[in-house]
Amino acid sequence: MTRTEFLKNLKLGGGALMSIYCMGAITSCANEDTPLPATSTNPDPIKNGKIDFTLDLTMDANKALKADGGFLYNGNIIVARSKDAKYIALSKICTHVGTTVEFQKDTNDIYCPNHGSKFDLTGKVTKSPAPSPLKMYQTELLASGTKLRVYEA
Repeated sequence: MTRTEFLKNLKLGGGALMSIYCMGAITSCANEDTPLPATSTNPDPIKNGKIDFTLDLTMDANKALKADGGFLYNGNIIVARSKDAKYIALSKICTHVGTTVEFQKDTNDIYCPNHGSKFDLTGKVTKSPAPSPLKMYQTELLASGTKLRVYEA
């Protein structure tokens, strides 16, 4: 259910809704259908209808990717650096119930903390209840290793 549908289901008048907004009970920075603006730390992830963005590994916001086992999220994608210093990028949304997954450094895999699903570094389900794999994206080091491109082939 979207925020708009939720508010319509409340059947509150305009004055009551404005009061709720003004009291800060519901916050909104942008229309739910409007994409977030691109920034240097969260570049626009979609080009020509496909995921395609580059992370500057020299920026503090991306420093987690400088160490083996580090990971971060960019939009709906988890980007991680595996134990063997390879970069991976997968959908961060578990295919079971939509929980955000995490990279596990010790086991070098992806874990869903909600119901315990596990995925290998290609997104393949290694422990259910997840019914299908995570979508995998390509990664490519650029500019002598200072930038990481994540894209759909």
